[in-house]
Amino acid sequence: MPRILVAEDSATQAMQIRGLLEEADYEVDLVSNGKEVLQRLQSGPAVDLVLTDMVMPVMDGLQLVRAIRVYHSAIPVILMTSQGTDAIAIEALEDGAAGYVPKSQVSLRLADEIAQVLNVSQINRSYERLLGCLVRNQFSFQLTNDVALIDPLIDLLLQMMMGMKLCDSTDRIRVGLAIENALLNALYRGNLEISTAEMPSTRELLLQEPPSAGLVEQRLLQAPYCERKIYVDAVMSSDEARFFIRDQGPGFDVTKLPGRGDPDVLESEGGRGLLLIQTFMDEVTFNAVGNEITMLKRREA
Repeated sequence: MPRILVAEDSATQAMQIRGLLEEADYEVDLVSNGKEVLQRLQSGPAVDLVLTDMVMPVMDGLQLVRAIRVYHSAIPVILMTSQGTDAIAIEALEDGAAGYVPKSQVSLRLADEIAQVLNVSQINRSYERLLGCLVRNQFSFQLTNDVALIDPLIDLLLQMMMGMKLCDSTDRIRVGLAIENALLNALYRGNLEISTAEMPSTRELLLQEPPSAGLVEQRLLQAPYCERKIYVDAVMSSDEARFFIRDQGPGFDVTKLPGRGDPDVLESEGGRGLLLIQTFMDEVTFNAVGNEITMLKRREA
């Protein structure tokens, strides 16, 4: 059972979060500030994920993210943000956080956010030594609209990146989340043409067996949606990894996209996924039609 370490200085909110997480079958430890998190990570039982409030005494969430990146880089961190902290949340994502949940949406989104981050962090490292000998590789995939293909593809790409020393443990999770969001967008927003109004959360479908009913199920059986493919190309060298993901949907108006680091991205359609992609990758571009994304991750100096 995954263990979640929660840093929250409000006793009332801490108990609410404990209840939500225990209901989702997580073990939960509570502390009241970032300094206690670091002490627990140093001497306590193994922790799978840290969930922290942004505003706390002694050491706040942003300081904690930076410290974990240095001393415990294999442990992902998710932030809980209050109103008016969007710009700080973006800074924390840039500094190493794996995700964020507004406090107003904790009861709706927290369990799914944690499941997504933990899922990506479970990469199998058994080929790491062999992959350390690899100096260049290139993949080309033509995927059907099968959500079950996404996790194995991400695992493969992350194994290659880790083996080639293109990312550390923290960035491994963050790059995986960026690729996952791009693939989910290609599938649901692109090929199946399902808007955020019709289906606010694409990740929720990954947690269901069989994947969803209703509109998604209809589109998976209906032309032209069911005939479309997702094309994925990945090129990795000793210096960088470049990912190209293209769907066969109608695309979107790329001129309306908010810029990198712009808090307005949170208000745009698919804004959370786009924010994570822009923050976790070094460069992100779209083609003119809006149905292909190119993501670049450079090797850390």
